[in-house]
Amino acid sequence: QLSLVESGGASVQSGGSLRLSCAVGGFSVDDCSFGWFRQAPGKEREKIGCFSRGDGTRTYEDSVKGRFSISKDSALNLVFLQMNNLKPEDSAIYYCTADVFQRACHFGSRGQGTQVIVFP
Repeated sequence: QLSLVESGGASVQSGGSLRLSCAVGGFSVDDCSFGWFRQAPGKEREKIGCFSRGDGTRTYEDSVKGRFSISKDSALNLVFLQMNNLKPEDSAIYYCTADVFQRACHFGSRGQGTQVIVFP
């Protein structure tokens, strides 16, 4: 059974960087398409990006393109979200998602989330 545990959230000043981690249990990250999404209080869930197992491509939403990067460590079975040049509007709870043996992300699974606060 798939399990996801996010960590690494923190409070950071605008312009700073954070790296979020997601421990994937039950399956190898190499067998997954995986990604991240976020949700701020009172707002709709927002997709951030996806690493597609089908063709190995990474895609990102325009709001984070050039600032955020998704990667993995196959040996440790971890997924990462590197966030640079953070802005106050990036403040949200961040969730990782994984789709086992799928060619793309469906954003249906998630862990408990980790909170990111970016102050001016």
